[in-house]
Amino acid sequence: MKKKVLSAILSVAMVAALLVGCGNAAEETEAPAATEEAPAEEAPAEEAEAPAEDAAPAEDAAAGGGTYAFVSKSAGNPFNERQATGFEEAVADLGGTAIIQHPESATADAQITVIQSLISQGVDSICVAANDENALQAALEEAAAEGIKVCSVDSTVNVASRLTHVNQAGVTEIGQCLMDAVYDITGGEGQWAILSATSQAANQNAWIESMKEIMAADEKYAKLELVEVAYGDDEPQKSTDQTQALLQNYPDLKVICAPTTVGIAAAAKVLQDQGSSVKLTGLGLPSEMAEYIGDDDAHSCPYMFLWNPIDLGRLGAYTSAALVNGDITGAEGDTFTAGDMGDYTVVKAGDGGTEIILGAPFKFDPSNIEEWKEVY
Repeated sequence: MKKKVLSAILSVAMVAALLVGCGNAAEETEAPAATEEAPAEEAPAEEAEAPAEDAAPAEDAAAGGGTYAFVSKSAGNPFNERQATGFEEAVADLGGTAIIQHPESATADAQITVIQSLISQGVDSICVAANDENALQAALEEAAAEGIKVCSVDSTVNVASRLTHVNQAGVTEIGQCLMDAVYDITGGEGQWAILSATSQAANQNAWIESMKEIMAADEKYAKLELVEVAYGDDEPQKSTDQTQALLQNYPDLKVICAPTTVGIAAAAKVLQDQGSSVKLTGLGLPSEMAEYIGDDDAHSCPYMFLWNPIDLGRLGAYTSAALVNGDITGAEGDTFTAGDMGDYTVVKAGDGGTEIILGAPFKFDPSNIEEWKEVY
């Protein structure tokens, strides 16, 4: 009997020693993944022995393993698709789950259907690039009532529908750079037109209004005549048709400004294919616009502007996570860290709400377009 007891004691001691050894090994390999709340050395031995791929990195705890949804304007929108890529990348870094939804059409109704589906799925947050500033309010208020954190990105929803907005750049900054481009390319006088996305797109409308205000406030632009604001609804064919209509209706037209990536690509092709003397500027993707960028008669667009849509999507994801975690509430003055993008501050927006600004617009011209077309 004594031998059996002694044997049992020795067996227990050997198992304990093995467990201690495994625990020390786990500390050496898993320590970088530990958080302050749960250091690796305090983890149970069976957790320390879990396969490396199942171990949660420090960022996972910060994200809480949440589910973060991104709702684009529509399927097939290249700018939104690149935003979605950035959103997914950031959510992966945070250890959460990204749900990407591209509505079938660039309408409020299509987005409402998507939002209602996300509510039923019980996501933690919704980040939406709105097709209509006001029409999504009821659906987004329903989401908020279910505890879902709502922010907008790129194209805003109204103040009552969001906690904050993730903006590419300040409205006035964008309006000024586009207005100056029109002035430069026209030589400071003549007819020009705008080819926008949808008539309800808040970001487009804000930039257009800013351009009008800048033009009206400064005598410098007195010889410029804005003849029409046309809407291509962010659809390639409709944007093509609208460009052709502008050329037909205004024989003396000198410049088209398209502050939409879909519109500028469609207009560039029309102008260049027809050998038109009308020139183009606006906001476009380098990869789609490279063949049209040039300062000679053979190219339709001397230069254009944009920001990085991938980074914009990433910032939308980090903002969503900060809202879910309670790091920010969306109030002016809130600050948070957006991964390796650095620190951001919530600031007052022009509509009375708040926003987070990615940065200033970047100019793409013949000197850099070949380099940037490989990026996005």
